[in-house]
Amino acid sequence: MSFVGPPPPEKMMFQLNLRRRGISDQAVLRAMDDVPRDLFVAPPHRDEAWRDTALPIECGQTISQPFVVAYMTEQLQLQRDHRVLEIGTGSGYQAAVLSRLCRQVLTLERFKTLADTARARLERLECHNVEVRVGDGFDVPKEAGLFDRILVTAAMEQVPEPLLARLDLDGILLAPVGPQSGAQNLVKFRKSKGGMERKELVAVRFVPALPGIAREL
Repeated sequence: MSFVGPPPPEKMMFQLNLRRRGISDQAVLRAMDDVPRDLFVAPPHRDEAWRDTALPIECGQTISQPFVVAYMTEQLQLQRDHRVLEIGTGSGYQAAVLSRLCRQVLTLERFKTLADTARARLERLECHNVEVRVGDGFDVPKEAGLFDRILVTAAMEQVPEPLLARLDLDGILLAPVGPQSGAQNLVKFRKSKGGMERKELVAVRFVPALPGIAREL
């Protein structure tokens, strides 16, 4: 299935900016190139889709800037056989990028409107290895099992132990950690036989992760 993409100069600058800012994983760069970001942006902001900036979407949420999406994806060190959990589907853009790099993605979204819209976009792109569920990222269904990688796309004041417990051995969890109105850091957790390793990466700013399923929208 083909889609009308941005003018070649815009897409070239999109890729060049990612490389200039340090994204070097070729598989990640190919995935970023393959997923049409303009499909995940609201019509009033389509002209800005290929700029390196966060943009507003429905339900008061945002689609992260491309560099942040690429950086977080690169830090996951994905392999083709990995099973990934994403907390916070949003527009579905991050899930689409992940789908190009792993076996399966389960993505949870507390807003039904966002989940339904993202699901339609992902189906249009034939991302058949992505499952979108309306759900609470602080209460992942037990039947979902363990994951090789977990990506949280909203800021948590602290990562709950039950979520860390969903990591399989040698698994990686990546999450923005910090207060809703203060400094946040992207934190990388790795589960090993010796325990849970924690490493702070870079300063970030994300919308807050909230428990429960949204009553409206």
